[in-house]
Amino acid sequence: MNQQLVIKNNARRSQVPTLSFTAFDKNKHALPQVRVTTVYGSDHGNLVAPFGSSYDVLRFSGPGEHDVADVRVAVQRTSVARIPAGPHDVTTQALDSRGREIPRFERFSAVRLANEDDVPVSVRVVYILWDQPPNGVTQQAVEVTPVGALTTVPAHGTTVLQVDTEAAKAVARNSEGPAVSIKAYNSQ
Repeated sequence: MNQQLVIKNNARRSQVPTLSFTAFDKNKHALPQVRVTTVYGSDHGNLVAPFGSSYDVLRFSGPGEHDVADVRVAVQRTSVARIPAGPHDVTTQALDSRGREIPRFERFSAVRLANEDDVPVSVRVVYILWDQPPNGVTQQAVEVTPVGALTTVPAHGTTVLQVDTEAAKAVARNSEGPAVSIKAYNSQ
């Protein structure tokens, strides 16, 4: 994941940021035709950032999308999260129809979510297809598909999320490929 945006939250409570972005080329010239969006939703108030740091993944589209060398981030607003985020990422494990663990590259029908924190958390899960760029070009998320709905994972526990119809189509289309991820992120 080349386009990571680190989000630092110095507030003691989990925050929901809404961010906007301006893309720049290597000469620090703005690229006004490049649209910058995010995988986890920090551009539209969908990501819950815990105290400390978390991240989102940027996506670029439009003329000049491969010329982006830097991004300026502006905080449009923040609010306190209704459901706090834990300090650790919820982990994902692809499961087949019998509940057996399989690699994320295979066709899966459920995802086991594991939370190592002392508090229950609410997450969303996305299935990401990455492009295969030539050397020297950063990797982009070319397709992002939500897997299920907002899901609560208990403290020190696990939850199994069934793959819904739209996600199943994306998994069928992209499984056995070299560049996919299943990611959970704190949300509300």
